[in-house]
Amino acid sequence: MLVPVPAAAASPRTGFEKTSRWTTEAEEQAYLREVGLPLTQIGVTAQGRPIQLVRVGPRSARTVVVFICSQHGDEPAGREACLIRMRSLPRNSDVTYLFVPTANPDGRAANTRGNSQGIDINRDHLLLRTAEARAMAAVFRDWKPDVIHDLHEFGPSAPYYVKDVLWLWPRNLNVAPGVHSLSETLSRSYVRPAVEAAGRTSGVYGIYVDPVTGEPIRQVAGDHQERILRNTGGLKHGMGLLVETNDTGTPAFRVESHLLALDGTQAFVRENRPAIEAANAASRAVRSGPVYFGGADNQAPAPEDVLSTPPCGYVLTGAQYVEARDELDLHGIKSQYLRGGDRIVPMKQEARSIIPLLLDGRADEPLLKAQPVAQCG
Repeated sequence: MLVPVPAAAASPRTGFEKTSRWTTEAEEQAYLREVGLPLTQIGVTAQGRPIQLVRVGPRSARTVVVFICSQHGDEPAGREACLIRMRSLPRNSDVTYLFVPTANPDGRAANTRGNSQGIDINRDHLLLRTAEARAMAAVFRDWKPDVIHDLHEFGPSAPYYVKDVLWLWPRNLNVAPGVHSLSETLSRSYVRPAVEAAGRTSGVYGIYVDPVTGEPIRQVAGDHQERILRNTGGLKHGMGLLVETNDTGTPAFRVESHLLALDGTQAFVRENRPAIEAANAASRAVRSGPVYFGGADNQAPAPEDVLSTPPCGYVLTGAQYVEARDELDLHGIKSQYLRGGDRIVPMKQEARSIIPLLLDGRADEPLLKAQPVAQCG
């Protein structure tokens, strides 16, 4: 069964639409040329493949939505859905839609979860060790997306993971309240009904649920980890979610499930733009309050993981700054020169939510251990 294509959109078509097999690398490049959308190379993989960004809509729209497609190379259905959907979106609107159509080109070519270095890109959005994660970080820094939709697939674990579509919002406790709330709304009130209206089953990702009682049994994935895109995106002020489709269905069913979830995100954007913009602005504003090195919205943090009185900033030695300046720049983190060659990273900036998770020795996976200071003056 092929994904149905409206007559008006019969050409161009992806390799998947033509043949029911996954679109090849060459077919993708030919399709992107034929579809005629602005295309930018944002990086190059270790094996020399381009990492690309497709734009639909004006550069200057007030609302920006990013779709990250198939970070895991052996999860191809999201990539196909992105390639199909980009051609049908309005090109003249007040929303800019951005696609990273193949977020892991080397992994897709090899049909592997990780990239050609064996690294899971979706665990690299904090340290930025991979070209793929670095390219996406630059997109988030430069475009400041309001909404981030991350497309994946899962292998079911009977009898628990038996849904057609699973979804989850950012659970990290450092995500601003408005961003967290609207992200959960996006998952529960838009993506869920969009897929269930088509007869598909759906549920929360990362929790085993008893198939008889419907009660949650245990958390198995998708926790607070800041290095996962779903959480990193929330920490960078974007409402968002991860969508996982069941990979035991037919390829067409898997792709169609993603297309339905994309419908939900588009409806969310159409109906909530003022609230989205307000939540994004509030998250970017200078904020105060505790910092959390553990816990999640469904799990209380341990007392030692709560920094009730955060530092004013973090001091990096000159050598530390040289080591980390590229990553700090990609995360949009600003620093100031101190006498003697040291640098201080003040907490009073847009990147406040992510700074301690990168620079504090108490974090799960810091980039480096900088010196917290109580006063910045």
